[in-house]
Amino acid sequence: MKKKILVIEDEQAIRLNIIKILNFKGFEAISAEDGNTGIQQALLHLPDLILCDIMMPQVDGYGVLAALRHEPETAMIPFIFLTARADRADMRQGMNQGADDYLTKPFTSAELLEAVTARLQKQASITQPFLDEMRRAAENLSRVAYTDPLTNLPNRIFLRHRLQEALVQAERRQQQVGVLCLNLDRFSAVNASLGSVTGDLLLQAVADRMNHRVPLPQGRQMLTLARFGGDEFSLIVPETQAEELEAIAQQILGIMAKPFHLDNQEEVYVHISMGIALYPSNSNQADKLLTQADTARRWCRRQGGNSYQFYDLSMEAVDLERRSLEVDLNAALERSEFHLHYQPQVNVVTGRLVGMEALLRWKHPTRGMISPGVFIPIAEETGTIIAMGEWVLRQACAEVQALQEYSLTPLKVSVNLSARQFRQRNLVGMVARVLEQTGFIPQQLVLELTETSLMEDIDNAIATLQELKDMGIEISIDDFGTGYSSLNYLRSLPIDVIKIDRSFVSQVDQNENDAAIASAIIAMARSLKLKVIAEGVETESQLAFLKKQGCYLIQGHLYSRALSLADIQTLLVEDRRLVPVAKAG
Repeated sequence: MKKKILVIEDEQAIRLNIIKILNFKGFEAISAEDGNTGIQQALLHLPDLILCDIMMPQVDGYGVLAALRHEPETAMIPFIFLTARADRADMRQGMNQGADDYLTKPFTSAELLEAVTARLQKQASITQPFLDEMRRAAENLSRVAYTDPLTNLPNRIFLRHRLQEALVQAERRQQQVGVLCLNLDRFSAVNASLGSVTGDLLLQAVADRMNHRVPLPQGRQMLTLARFGGDEFSLIVPETQAEELEAIAQQILGIMAKPFHLDNQEEVYVHISMGIALYPSNSNQADKLLTQADTARRWCRRQGGNSYQFYDLSMEAVDLERRSLEVDLNAALERSEFHLHYQPQVNVVTGRLVGMEALLRWKHPTRGMISPGVFIPIAEETGTIIAMGEWVLRQACAEVQALQEYSLTPLKVSVNLSARQFRQRNLVGMVARVLEQTGFIPQQLVLELTETSLMEDIDNAIATLQELKDMGIEISIDDFGTGYSSLNYLRSLPIDVIKIDRSFVSQVDQNENDAAIASAIIAMARSLKLKVIAEGVETESQLAFLKKQGCYLIQGHLYSRALSLADIQTLLVEDRRLVPVAKAG
């Protein structure tokens, strides 16, 4: 990959000559004709090295250097001053501010290339230790990210990965795969009456009993058992059939019927509800199978629990409330019931707004505000998400474009792409059309995708992302750490930003495993020269931990809730810095 060099020089002849020399020698040169533009270009492109003239009108070279050294993204970029003066005091001032070298005008092309090459080589030697840190971080992430710390069973992330592998193998061999989802009936009553410590002991005992006493299907290895979260467990049964799944469910009921003796407490009895889904008769998609098994589990629980239920399509038909929402959702766009709010993304060093995430809101005419957690999954399943997603992109670009006149720096906006949107064949064309129609600059648009949506078809995903990148759009992985978290695929994807999922951030100051995962993600991002944003930051202690680990870009209620367009405009007009508003947690 070509090294990117930013040339900030107000004299056009000198600037063009430097660019010509650098491009000829295989570098990628970008330029700015003044200090303000240079700062913007540096923040936008994050070059590998900066050449900057000292004497410039408005913002001189010292001002450029000071501004960039205060931004976490540009603080470590090598910086070489260009000067027509060789005064020692000038040199000392620049070095004290963090300059790496000087070139005195006039200089030859050989002197220029020698200075650039030497500085890049030195930077490479400085960053080499980060490669070892990256390997250690990856190993640590692999160890803690896939294991449930309470039961030592695989967690939901590992389960999804293993299920996907089982489906690929089953398709090749023309076999069936079963998925069982189960939970403890009235587990909350155990916590309430005996305490959360005893509740944790019960979950550990349940996991141990299932892990060691569920009979193995004849002639095959152990089934994949995972804790899915809370009191929910899941089981993957490859090379199976409905009769065998029913037998396993009955065996689990029998095993769980015996009492548990916990830490000298009285005997504890548990009842469980189980739901079963089967590939390929129910679905050929991993997430869909898990959802169907969970739907059957909830159905079983509503029938009294302590039993099992195979998924059936009729379960969906009785959900009248959901079907009603589907109908209303299809008409919501036409009725202009959607609007956007924007979650600020803040540089915690400067308190400045560095970007914002567009969030969809639905105000139903009779139901009032409906949570995205309710209507987004329906939109995804029904296909409404395609039109809805295009509307969000168009609206965000148009609204943020109108805000540009109030901002001192270019505004970036992040827009989420769902898995279904990302798979549509005309995605790149749609995005290009929206940008052209709204006049929005591609370099200020960030498209966010989840790890799972990218891994469904990694080769096509890379190709699509590269097309978007070639347009100048930034790519962000949302909810990082909850999907595959593979260093190999991360290094191959053309991405710019990693967002640490709020599920890790919420306990990062209290839970050692979450702290280890967050630290590993930040270290990986630093090593790969990726930006990292922490989501869901709500307390001062969470913020302190993240800053200590080198994460300076955050979004969350600690700084601001999601704001309306008018509130964002007011923030920009007042040129207000955002400061923490919550108490330490």
